[in-house]
Amino acid sequence: MANHFRILSIDGGGIRGILPGQLMVALEKKLQEKSRNANARIADYFDMIAGTSTGGILTCLYLCPDSQDPLRPMFSAIQAVDLYLKYGKEIFKDNIRLKLQSLGGLTNEKYSVDFLEDLLKKYFKDTKLSQLLRPCLIPSYNIYARTTHFFTQHDAKASPGYDYALRDVARATSAAPTYFEPAHVYSLSGVSYPLVDGGVFANNPALCAYAEARHKYGSAGKNVTAADMFMVSIGTGSQKRAYEYNKAKDWGAIGWVQPVLDIMMSGASDTVDFQLQQIFQSDDSRQNYIRINPEIGEAEPEMDNASLENMQALKEAGIACSEKQNDKLEFIADYLINSSVVSV
Repeated sequence: MANHFRILSIDGGGIRGILPGQLMVALEKKLQEKSRNANARIADYFDMIAGTSTGGILTCLYLCPDSQDPLRPMFSAIQAVDLYLKYGKEIFKDNIRLKLQSLGGLTNEKYSVDFLEDLLKKYFKDTKLSQLLRPCLIPSYNIYARTTHFFTQHDAKASPGYDYALRDVARATSAAPTYFEPAHVYSLSGVSYPLVDGGVFANNPALCAYAEARHKYGSAGKNVTAADMFMVSIGTGSQKRAYEYNKAKDWGAIGWVQPVLDIMMSGASDTVDFQLQQIFQSDDSRQNYIRINPEIGEAEPEMDNASLENMQALKEAGIACSEKQNDKLEFIADYLINSSVVSV
């Protein structure tokens, strides 16, 4: 391949999507400065974007075409993160009646999906998955068939059976159990799917993106390998909440609900990072894989803590990470500027 196949991957994490959102604001600004093009966008410089849950929503935002200019992105990185900063408090709005009825999410979902669904419709209107500007991979999980479900632009372009309204894709990948009810979506061929958040099995979708790229995006007679890729993987916050043994040993099913979700999501993301480090290392391409997982700073780690104070703390943590990781972002921007989109 003349150029590396460039992949951006974004983890799930609810309102903590502000963190990768801010990093992408910093990266997009560098791309604009280095290209001397104020209209440069994230989508211009990656061959595929993968995202789970909140990362899936960001993926849809970065790749959504402008209805007035279908070859250009509708949203800038600033506009993408603004979805969280402007509407996060309404997405995760406390409903006292629902909170009491659900015992804080133990017997029913914690939040109504009405506002989120209206918001996704406002942003994406009638855009289809097949119309995205670049290939994508967005995980979800089919609770009826008990199978993984991947939304991909490549397959959506090939058949209406794999195509969906983009707002339904964003809704399905972010249908976090205990927080929101499952999504019931229909493909454009009319088949229905009951789906939940892809974070239940792939909170960090980078390894899934690697597999997808190897399978589908090689040149004639040659699959893509790690040596042919340049991957940027962005997390939604590094935080190690300690669970004390003396407390945990007496937990029952209810006591373990939230810790298990936290451990599974962070553990799965860390495992994918380890696996990809080894894959790229074994191909003598360690420099082609970059993982940035911001520290959350003074912010609270709960994925549904959308108080104005916490969202501001997350924004500040994202900005601080951008400054701390400036050398990495410079390297990424320089590489992206000096390469070109691979034809897929």
